[in-house]
This record gives sequence, C-alpha cells and structure tokens, in this order.
Amino acid sequence: MTLITRKLRCAIYTRKSTEEGLEQNYNSLDAQRDACEAYIASQKSEGWVALPEAYNDGGFSGGTLNRPGVQRLLDDVREGLVDVIVVYKIDRLSRSLVDFAKLVELFDAQKVTFVSVTQSFNTTTSMGRLTLNILLSFAQFERELGGERVRDKIAASRAKGIWMGGMPPLGYDVVDRKLVPNPTEAALVRRLFERYIALGSMTTLSRELRAQGVTTKSWTTLKDKTRAGKLIDKGYLYKLFRNPVFIGVAAYKGQHFAGEHEAILDRAVWEQVQAMLGRGEPEQRARQNRSSRAPALLKGLIFSDDGWAMTPGATFKGDKVYRYYVNTASMKIGKEACSVARVPAGEIEAAVIAQVRNVLQAPEVMSQAIREVVALDPAADAQQVITTLQSIEPVWEELFPAEQARIIQLLVERVTVSPTGLRIDMKTAGMRELIQSVMPERQAA
Repeated sequence: MTLITRKLRCAIYTRKSTEEGLEQNYNSLDAQRDACEAYIASQKSEGWVALPEAYNDGGFSGGTLNRPGVQRLLDDVREGLVDVIVVYKIDRLSRSLVDFAKLVELFDAQKVTFVSVTQSFNTTTSMGRLTLNILLSFAQFERELGGERVRDKIAASRAKGIWMGGMPPLGYDVVDRKLVPNPTEAALVRRLFERYIALGSMTTLSRELRAQGVTTKSWTTLKDKTRAGKLIDKGYLYKLFRNPVFIGVAAYKGQHFAGEHEAILDRAVWEQVQAMLGRGEPEQRARQNRSSRAPALLKGLIFSDDGWAMTPGATFKGDKVYRYYVNTASMKIGKEACSVARVPAGEIEAAVIAQVRNVLQAPEVMSQAIREVVALDPAADAQQVITTLQSIEPVWEELFPAEQARIIQLLVERVTVSPTGLRIDMKTAGMRELIQSVMPERQAA
C-alpha cells in the first residue's frame, strides 16, 4: 500500500527596507530566496513545493502592510493558492505586532502555515504562537527604539544649532549640510522686515510685494528636483516674520538655541516686528472665537467667480452681529486682487434657501428621484417618502440650523458669487440622497 503525500504549495516572501544594493546582480532579496528554497527542498519528503511566483518588496519598510509584494501574497492566500508561507526572518513579513496579529488571523482562516527559516517554528502549534509573539514584540521594540534614537538625535542636533535638513529658509542656501547666507535673498529679508515696520500692515505689504512679483524661495532638493517660488501672500509673511533663524537662532518644538549659522538680520529689528505682531494677536483671537460661533449655512459651498473659496466671518457692534462671507484671496493678497471681496451672509443664504425650497416643491424633480430610489430599493414606500419630503418645506423655519445645513449640503453642489449676480448649482443626485437619508426614519416609525 503506497502512502500518497499531499503537495504543499510554498510561497516565498522577501523584503529589504532600503533600495541600496538592489541594482546588484545578486542582492539581499536573492540571498533570502535562496535560503528559503533550500529550506523547502529539505522538506521535500513532506510534500513541500516552492511556487515560482516572486513575492518581493525592495525598498519598503516592515512597519506597514502597504507594500505591493505582500498585498499580492495576501490576495493569493485569500484565493486559496498558498499552503505555506516561507520567509528568512519573521520581521521580513512585518515589524508591527498589530499587523502581524491580523496576518496570523488570516492565515488561520485560510489554513495557511507560516514558517521562518532562521527562527524555526510553526504557527499551527501553541509553542509556535508563543515564540511568534515574543519575537514580534522584540521586533516592534527594536523599531520603536530606532525611532526614538532618530528623534533624540534630531533634538540633540537642534540643541547644538545644527541644520537638520528640509527646505532652507529665504535668505540662506544649504552648503555641505549647513546654512550659508545668500546675499541677494538676505537683502530681501531685511527689506521685508523694514517695509513691514514702515507700513504697519501685512495686507498692504503683501499687495506691494505681489505687484512687484516678489516670490518665495526657489531651491533644488538633494534629488535635483526644482521647487519654484510662488508669489508671497500674508500667510507666508506671518511665518517668515516669526522665524528666528534670521537672527542666528535654531528653533525646535518651541525652544530656541544658538544656531551655528550666521545671522542676516539685526536682533533689534526682529524684536520690533515681534512686538508689532503681538499687539494684534489677542484682539484677532477674540474676533476669530466670536466669528466661529456664528452660524454659516454655506460653509464649504460658496466660491467667488475667480475660483477662490469664501469663508464665513462676522463683525460685532454691541449685541448686533453682522455676518458675511469673505473671499480668501482678499485675506491672503488684498481686496484689490479679487472680483468680490465679501458678501452679506443673510442675503446669500436667503437666496439659496429659496432655491432649495423650490426644489422640495417641484413635482418633476421629486418624481424622478423617487423612481431612482424605488429602482434601487423595490421595498421602499414611495407614498411615505413623498409625505415626509412634503412636510419639510412648510416647517423649514422651525428646523434646527444643523438640520437646515444638512439639507443644504445634500442638495447644493456649489454657490458662485460674481459682481453681477449669483449662480446656484444643485447636485444631480441630491434629491435622491435626501430621500434615502429620511427613509430609515420613516421605516423605523
């Protein structure tokens, strides 16, 4: 009587964290595969057969499963095409304990065995699981420890005033990993500080600079990618004026250290600008806090005709609140840069609400939407839905602002404001989405 051995299909997975050395004829991935194939060959009597597919990930971290090779492997596992997964070391598959727990759960569901060549164990046994968890805990500990070392090194380097990379600030170039003053840009930085002191207005300065075509820094990365400068706006100026790098200081997480680079700005000038910026901050924060409490029905929906988003704002005179939508271009560049600087919120919202209420009353729009909903859900009670929608329009004024906003968001695609008028674009499937949103409430009743 001949004993028939079941063939076990073995998938070999290999990974290398960096791309260094992958261009070689025989690299780390090849060495890992050879070791796994040799192990599979030693188990030939048990029916082990190596699959020809190469599940490789070169230059990918083991801290995430977002890797093409491992995703192809998992897809084949789900399709039932793999019986055994063979790796050189378990951290090749994953360095995350959470991710590996999910993988083991999938392997169990698909009756797939996991084997490490250099850490011999089998996940189908309790001892194998214990060994797996211990090894994974140490792998994750090593990964987190490495991250801590990097962060500590950066903090220590910043404390010594060392430049740690990234986009160099305006006024400096990076030479041999150090900040070196750029004479032309340094003169520009000094001019920016002096002009702000003279003008006292960030908006006026921003408008002046844009008219002159002054841009942010253009630079080339270590990978020879060119980053072109952009026209300066108020947001960039605020960041630039707050940056202490110009007075020879290295900042890191709110702390200031003496930098190893040369200062390009007089400290007295920098401190004068800080004082000017600080005077307006408490009042500005108070205005923002009060404005944020004012309702904004069209937030995220309203734009000017030149494409800029319009954001809600408000002014307060005693107990009276004056709401409006302001063009973000006027905030960043100046009122002269946009076709519509701001519009009264009440008038715009009233026009949009009137349009929405007309839509809720339009029989042809409602009929088309109901037909689409019934086609998707034959069990839907069309008459019940009609009754519910018809009850919305008469009680609109009594709805909570949040409910009004929800309906507006469902039905309105975009509101465009121009000097000559207003355009309201409705969502094609807006009424259908509104119907679907109210159906569960009616059915539950």
